[in-house]
Amino acid sequence: MKKMLVVHASPRGERSHSRRLAESFLDAWQAANPDAQITRREVGRAFIPHVTEAFVAANFYPEPQSLPKVMKADLQLSDELVGELIAHELLVISMPLYNFGVPSGLKAWIDQIVRLGLTFDITQDSHGVAQYQALLKGKRALIITSRGGNGFGPGGENEGTNHADPHLRTALGYIGIDDIRVIAAEGEESDKSVFLRACEEAERQLRDLAGHF
Repeated sequence: MKKMLVVHASPRGERSHSRRLAESFLDAWQAANPDAQITRREVGRAFIPHVTEAFVAANFYPEPQSLPKVMKADLQLSDELVGELIAHELLVISMPLYNFGVPSGLKAWIDQIVRLGLTFDITQDSHGVAQYQALLKGKRALIITSRGGNGFGPGGENEGTNHADPHLRTALGYIGIDDIRVIAAEGEESDKSVFLRACEEAERQLRDLAGHF
């Protein structure tokens, strides 16, 4: 049975274009995979804690097997989010482009799931040289995004100021999720007819993808 984790990152509800596009894709995907399981994780309209000193201390505790109970509490939500990600082979992230980057709730989620010993590992070989290993290989990801302006995609005039998609590719790739597709609708803050066509094209691409994702 296919299992998909959906991370919604827009602070907006019904007015969110990225959320609407994602739900449209999920309807088509569920129709193509009626026995599949979808789990939704809200990070745009639900608070995800940012990394704290207590989190860092617990995460890098020298003897994880004897972690004090108070430190286990500091990692409780992170453990839940990591376990959720591990349990699903497909990942969908819906997000708006905010000030050239990802919304803060999504950044907080990334910081909670990039975990030493759980989603990546660093060990030493016999010569004392650090060896890095991604632990979540074999998963696939789809990023569905809306952008107020235009030209933020590959080859666009504003590509260099888009720090959202590249950030997610780097962070997810670091833990082993490097099979990533991005589908975007641009121009919300420009001509309404242009943005409508962009959304229609994004929906077409998503419908085509739904049958083989």
